[in-house]
Amino acid sequence: MRLAVRVSAPSAVDPLPLLIAAFCLLWSSAFAVAKLALADCPPLLLLTARFLLAGGIMLGTAAVYGAPWRLARRDVIALVLLGVANNALYLGLNYVGMRSISAGLSALIVSANPVLTAVLAAVFLGERMTWRKVAGLALGVGGVAFIVESRITSGLDSPIGVAFTVAALVALVGGTILFKRFAPKGGLWIGNGVQNLAGGLALMPFAFGFESVGDVVPSWRLLVALAYLALLVSVLGFLLWFHVLTVIGATAASAYHFLMPPLGMLFGWLLLGEHVSWPDLVGI
Repeated sequence: MRLAVRVSAPSAVDPLPLLIAAFCLLWSSAFAVAKLALADCPPLLLLTARFLLAGGIMLGTAAVYGAPWRLARRDVIALVLLGVANNALYLGLNYVGMRSISAGLSALIVSANPVLTAVLAAVFLGERMTWRKVAGLALGVGGVAFIVESRITSGLDSPIGVAFTVAALVALVGGTILFKRFAPKGGLWIGNGVQNLAGGLALMPFAFGFESVGDVVPSWRLLVALAYLALLVSVLGFLLWFHVLTVIGATAASAYHFLMPPLGMLFGWLLLGEHVSWPDLVGI
């Protein structure tokens, strides 16, 4: 008598939750690391170096591994616009704003990304808007507004810095919608490389026109922070972001930005010793 034994193949582990967790940690830590770098370097010069370094690494890696350059003229234009929106405008305005507000508050304001993204995705991308989404987004923006009002009233952060950071948020949302609307081809490595290069070149005239290289203080802190921001955030972080954005959609992907306030404030406390008050915790 024969016994048939059926062996089932082990189920594959879904990597998406791990990729999302890695993205959230990298993205939220970038605010505090950038604040450390800004102590030794003006914001636009720092970003120009970061983007050109990241863009060169990504395009160089793509060339070494023989990634095909299949970019139509439309794709190149779309990637350049994304580089200006997601890199030059978003981070340029964010870094300028971060000089007068805390890293934790900067992370908090940018976490309102899902609110604008969900509304614009429903208008321009046809993504479905449900009452559950509306209720969650209303709670999210309410928490952000509560903390911002509390910090401005107490004099902890500058209204001008908040205004720059809100403008950065608008640029990030615009870039997210552009990516989903035009879906430029070219692969993540080449696409992100072009975006970083475009962002660095767009910022360069403003960096050298309004800031002085003499204000840069060479230090190990600046070198390590720049390497972290360029390699782990601009290269790895944005690869993870666009992958998640492609897989689960603009509204769902942007909702993970609501994890940034607690993580951003945690890194601000760990790396910078920033104070976290009870209104911050209530708002979060």
